[in-house]
Amino acid sequence: MKLSEYLAHDALGLAELIKNGDITALEVANIARQGIEALNPDLNAVLEVFEEPLGGHTSQGAPDAPLAGVPFLVKDLILHLEGRKSEMGSRLCADMVAPHSTHLATKFEEAGLVTLGRTATPEMGFCTTTESILNGPTRNPWNTDLMAGGSSGGSAAMVAAGVVPVAHGNDGGGSIRIPAACCGLVGLKPSRGRTPIGPDAGDGLNGLGIEHVLTRSLRDCAAFLDATEGPMPGDPYAIIRPVRPYLSELGQKCDPLKIGFTSTPWSGDHVDAEIAEKTKNIALLCADMGHHVEEASPTFDYGSFREATITFWCANIALWINQISEMTGRPTNSDTLEAATLACYRYGLELKATDMAAAFAVMNMISRQVAGFFQKYDVLITPTTALLPQKIGTYNANDPSFDAHGWTDHIFTFAPFTALFNMTGQPAISLPLSMSATGMPIGTQFVGGAGREDVLFRLSSQLEQAAPWADRHPETSLWAEKYRGH
Repeated sequence: MKLSEYLAHDALGLAELIKNGDITALEVANIARQGIEALNPDLNAVLEVFEEPLGGHTSQGAPDAPLAGVPFLVKDLILHLEGRKSEMGSRLCADMVAPHSTHLATKFEEAGLVTLGRTATPEMGFCTTTESILNGPTRNPWNTDLMAGGSSGGSAAMVAAGVVPVAHGNDGGGSIRIPAACCGLVGLKPSRGRTPIGPDAGDGLNGLGIEHVLTRSLRDCAAFLDATEGPMPGDPYAIIRPVRPYLSELGQKCDPLKIGFTSTPWSGDHVDAEIAEKTKNIALLCADMGHHVEEASPTFDYGSFREATITFWCANIALWINQISEMTGRPTNSDTLEAATLACYRYGLELKATDMAAAFAVMNMISRQVAGFFQKYDVLITPTTALLPQKIGTYNANDPSFDAHGWTDHIFTFAPFTALFNMTGQPAISLPLSMSATGMPIGTQFVGGAGREDVLFRLSSQLEQAAPWADRHPETSLWAEKYRGH
């Protein structure tokens, strides 16, 4: 298989070629592995390439597995594979090996994916960029001086660079959508309970966290959700299942929707003027397609939301660190943890049971307030990020000047629009519909009502046709001549 042929297909396209016998899974895996070898020195996105040619999963699922033979990478956080390292971007977790696979990892294997390795994440995932002391910074394929976003930045960089068509990510405050915006990809945060995260946790980050993938094509995003959605035994949520495959929603007639849009963050943070303008242009495009569009935004108490978000994150970070320290015998200090993580850990230890109860009360209140907005509007449009990708080092997690509140405020000045929908549990997708004057991708976020991924896929399909992105490729990628030669 020629590299040009590999790059011309998304995951579903490669799966079809493999199914028809036009190519083998081993051929495709070898191209992806060569891509990692060529690009990772410049991007620093892949932590480990598994030694076995097919990542140890030679069965490729059942004969009719929908994604049999497709090369895949997993983010080194939350999801883990039996017998593989799981380090969470932290020196505290270095060389830890998972005793079993998570439910979603099993679903990925059953779908036929060939997992080739692990991708980088910031320490404990609590950052909008993928930079850590353990692994160094992951760089953006569009400009390697800039961040790839976080916390799924390693996966995003490899997908954007053409190495694999899709890679795993998870999202506890924007960690799929932010790197998707930075790297010019499709990034969906599904509804709470749509994809499984067990068995080690009932709900990630007390309901804030959810798992899915980053893709170049919208149809891959839908196909992967079809392959992985649905509860596993013991899951705490019962969510309305789709009435038909999400893949079948693409290209369907999208009846006129009532859409609100805003470029004003609830936090009051600054939004780049170019990003605000591009967001308005996308809203106008939706109006041109026949949707009813007006400026509108949910209303809620941002101060209470901020405090509850910090409580959930810091309490969970404190729990993880205590558990890992006990398992590894390593101390919790500046030799094993970055300064911002230590600050969040120490704050988490100070929290009381009543603080967590108060945070859940805020989650309930805000979820109901925002749900009221979606009784009136089908979709909300916002920027995904407030700023274009920043220089490596802008969000330095080893800066000792930050306490837990200051660190949270610092990282969410970059993406003040995403975390709300982790608290409310609604689906939200970032689409790479625009480009900046400097040649960087600009993501636009579309939020639907609870459980309404179907609405987001229908609208996104319209937009993919009206403002296609498939022919845009970054400088540091397999589309570039210097890497094609390698």
